[in-house]
Amino acid sequence: MATGQEPMTPPEQEQPVEDPTTQQPGHNAAPTRQPDADDQAAALDELRDRWRRALADLDNLRKRHAKELEGVRMEERARTAAAWLPVLDNLERALAHADSDPTAVLKGIEAVRDQAVEVLRGLGYPRYEEIGVPFDPTRHEVVGVVDDPGAEPNTVAQVVSPGYGANGKQLRPAFVVVSKRQE
Repeated sequence: MATGQEPMTPPEQEQPVEDPTTQQPGHNAAPTRQPDADDQAAALDELRDRWRRALADLDNLRKRHAKELEGVRMEERARTAAAWLPVLDNLERALAHADSDPTAVLKGIEAVRDQAVEVLRGLGYPRYEEIGVPFDPTRHEVVGVVDDPGAEPNTVAQVVSPGYGANGKQLRPAFVVVSKRQE
């Protein structure tokens, strides 16, 4: 090979230089740069701002709910008071006729009492005053005990004051006298 030229050797294959911003197989994300202190401070400020806004929103919601709840309470009190106005009117009418026939006044007062019982029933507190039923501590409050041989032990022998309520909504238990066990 005397041509004066150096023998040709295959050129070295050049390896491509990898671009760090390109995604390579097996890698899910581009390399990230390390956040500097300014980026971290800005992110922290944004989180603090979001936190303060969330607290303010929560406080506004709490105040709005309290205001709405007070409005509902006022409406319910007014509705309940309005239900009692006819009872009060009838009591005043009965008092106006106090000088007339006592039996008429007594019948009027009984009618007003029945009207009041009906108002309580309409509000969800029906009256109960059963005698001879088993004593139930969730519905009755014992105010006395009697030895009654004709009654079953631990039954209501007498109702001193009726109870009002049902199904777990109790305004007042019935005050009762209970028969004791015979020995």
